[in-house]
Amino acid sequence: NIVGESKKIDYIKKLAYKASKTNSTVLILGESGTGKTILAKAIHENSKYKDKPFIHVNCGAIPETLLESELFGYESGAFTGASKEGKVGYFEMADGGTICLDEIGDISLNLQVKLLQVIQDKCFYRVGGNKTINVNVRIIAVTNQNLEEEMAKGRFREDLYYRINVFPIWIPPLKERIEDIYPLVDMILPKLCKEIGGENKRISAEALNLLTRHSWPGNVR
Repeated sequence: NIVGESKKIDYIKKLAYKASKTNSTVLILGESGTGKTILAKAIHENSKYKDKPFIHVNCGAIPETLLESELFGYESGAFTGASKEGKVGYFEMADGGTICLDEIGDISLNLQVKLLQVIQDKCFYRVGGNKTINVNVRIIAVTNQNLEEEMAKGRFREDLYYRINVFPIWIPPLKERIEDIYPLVDMILPKLCKEIGGENKRISAEALNLLTRHSWPGNVR
């Protein structure tokens, strides 16, 4: 269901299919708007985990002070304002399935240590807890950052990088696969016509030429 007919996107589809048949941690790289999260979900839906949960976590959208408790959960009274019942974290929710860690490059160094432990040992402690929680979860990490540059700057742990960079997939920007504009237009134009309640329209050759000459800084999004 990934839209595109270029050689580059065809190669991405083949890589993603291979990734879906393994248990390996996958690292999806690419500029913002290239469809990294869509590809992550497609890998899950074509894997043996497809009937299990797919939990998407945008690590960059959750405040750093809350991210640990969101990922790993917390016990009753773990901190001021904590629920009396405690809380199940995203890793527990994803048990048996896939957790997609979007914008993994935004995670703090302290939390990277705990994440490394989960990847290595498949277990962790809730915030404020002393009971080991074991999970069987497939990790797909997603980022638009250059993690090797982040490592050189001391903002991303080298050991974590090599743990998540087991099966890397890089999605090229739209400007490098401009021939995919045609199938994207074929998919998007009828949807737009339906959304605004108008009759179906076609796009002129002149308009298509303009679209193919655009640099598309926002990519597919």
